[in-house]
Amino acid sequence: MFESVNIAILIGSALVALAALTSLVSQRFGAPLLLVFLGIGLLAGEDGLLGIQFDSGSAAYFIGSLALAIILFDSGFETPMRSYKVAAAPALSLATFGVVLTAGLTGVAAHFLFGVGWLEAFLLGSIVASTDAAAVFFLLRAGGIRLREKVGSTLEIESGANDPMAIFLTILLIELIVADAGTDALFGFEVLMTFVQQMGLGILFGIVGGFGISWFLHKLVNVDPGLYPISGLAAALVVFSVCALLGGSGFLAAYVAGVVAGNRKVKFAHRLRRFQVGMTWLAQIGMFLALGLLATPSEFPRILVPALILAGVLIFVARPLAVWLCLLPFDFRSRETLFTGWVGLRGAVSILLAILPGLAGIENGSFYFNVVFVMVLVSLLVQGWTIQPAAKLLKMSLPSEQGLVDRVELELRGATEMELVGYKIHPDSAIAKGERVPRWARPVMVIRDGLSYSVHTIGPLQANDQVYLFASARRVRLLDQIYASPWDEMTVESDIQFRVKGATKMSDLVRQYGLEGIDTSDAVTASQFLDRSFDGKPVLGDRVTIGDVDIVVCALDDAGGVGTVGIVIGEEDPGAGALMADLVRRGGARIAGLVRRPKPISAGPAESAPAKDIGDQA
Repeated sequence: MFESVNIAILIGSALVALAALTSLVSQRFGAPLLLVFLGIGLLAGEDGLLGIQFDSGSAAYFIGSLALAIILFDSGFETPMRSYKVAAAPALSLATFGVVLTAGLTGVAAHFLFGVGWLEAFLLGSIVASTDAAAVFFLLRAGGIRLREKVGSTLEIESGANDPMAIFLTILLIELIVADAGTDALFGFEVLMTFVQQMGLGILFGIVGGFGISWFLHKLVNVDPGLYPISGLAAALVVFSVCALLGGSGFLAAYVAGVVAGNRKVKFAHRLRRFQVGMTWLAQIGMFLALGLLATPSEFPRILVPALILAGVLIFVARPLAVWLCLLPFDFRSRETLFTGWVGLRGAVSILLAILPGLAGIENGSFYFNVVFVMVLVSLLVQGWTIQPAAKLLKMSLPSEQGLVDRVELELRGATEMELVGYKIHPDSAIAKGERVPRWARPVMVIRDGLSYSVHTIGPLQANDQVYLFASARRVRLLDQIYASPWDEMTVESDIQFRVKGATKMSDLVRQYGLEGIDTSDAVTASQFLDRSFDGKPVLGDRVTIGDVDIVVCALDDAGGVGTVGIVIGEEDPGAGALMADLVRRGGARIAGLVRRPKPISAGPAESAPAKDIGDQA
């Protein structure tokens, strides 16, 4: 027995270490990291190189449920309330109606592709209906992709909130299939009451649990620092399990509890955040490895072709159509809708739900698992590999954050809140241009060429110096402007053509850019105009279209008002059809260019000589 335990520990730890090591390869070649984890599980499984026999669906479901609860709590904890103010309505529309629409459209296609009954087809559609929270969070956050705030917030909230809906539909359809009910049972009053019970209890337990977790952590401020984050995560799992035992959605409760606790003033929250980073990575690796081990690739060929077609229907038809219908009532441009529809990654949640038909005793339960596994692989390959290029192509990405190297909260006695922040001086910042550093913003240490110096001995600060200083949290935004931003203020979007101060009069913009329909009688500034346009809640990237001119929120001041305004000329919304045609045309032109690229001609002796530098010729 002892030998088998040691072997199991050896194999498990070696696989986790290998998954972490291959993340370096993934970053080098741009492969989706989650696909790498899943691939390692497949290679280690019974049809892989190691041939590990792992066929316990219940064990895999336990590992997956525990991991998903940890990931959902962390994702809620890291989502600021500001994101909900920006995108709560469209995100929750996608998380509810979007899941139902995606399940229905995919189910119709599955019925004709596989020849199964309607309930079985809708079950397959429900299993793959939700975007995977783990996949979206890891690809956006760990991948360093910065999106326009409205689009990014919508995707993050949707991916965290739509799993409970997909789980509810999956379990409901399994119960109906086991009870040999008809499709008319889907529209019964009992189904509605079950939905209200699960979602209502999930939200209720999440809110109460979130306040309880923050109170609990407040009482533990004097406990050993190592126990503090463990206690917080354990409390979140208590909320998850108690809610599930009482008939609610435990996953929804874990997510809502994270949102509530993360947006409250929790003492030493950085301890919990730092611990959760490692736990979510471990949960993600463990979940994907277990699901990869459970798969049997030798069974895939029987369902491969229809599964690939169904994956294509999901990616190119069901998800985009559902997103378009759900976002119609909201002010989303065609580019934003198209990108939101593309970021519909399927991941471990779908594979996890695909285990349930087999556990419930449904005949041919492995059919669901195999089909869903193939669809998830296609989603990670096609969508996961193209999120970053798609964001750039559709102008959804923002420039990478400049300057901020590190930010560490300091554990000080009393109510004092200080942070140690580090910056890499932006080459175009005011400091790099020779401006004096304000007395309150002087660094305590400077690193240049790998050596550390005191601010008193290093002399004038230079571009790319790394500076470290102590500051209160409320002054970090000001420090960003001093050390990490160009002197004329960095734009938040790549298509901004002109920038003006928020204090600029709208009458000046009307006269200069020929804007029509703008009342300038009361000397309104651009900042006031944008503030009114967005009900006093402007966010970075918000746009107001006036004819063929867009007025864009480029930067916010300390009070949350608009500090810098961007002007984009000729950026009209082309509409979904014209946008798709343009993307297809550009893609075809790029492919044709690669095919027709002429072969390099070997240079002769005279041509191979290095050309003289222009300075040499002068």
